[in-house]
Amino acid sequence: MARRCELTGKGPRKGSIIWRSGKAKKAGGIGTHVTAITKRRFFPNLQRVKAVVDGEVRYIRVAASAIKKGLVTKPPPRTWKKEAAASSKA
Repeated sequence: MARRCELTGKGPRKGSIIWRSGKAKKAGGIGTHVTAITKRRFFPNLQRVKAVVDGEVRYIRVAASAIKKGLVTKPPPRTWKKEAAASSKA
């Protein structure tokens, strides 16, 4: 499954981890030095939410920022009972 928001299209971004060694100058050292830079990926904060999409209720994976912006329309609360459960109790 792709790590991509279905509403905004946000996906993984490239970045790097910078490894440093040494003691900071303001802490009494001679300063920190970069010893290695390794690649990494920043992933969007995806959440699986129930939403109304094209008139039907289904689960979609959206970024938390899209939920905060109000791009997700939540379905109304369910009022009907399941048919199998209703018929077995009768």
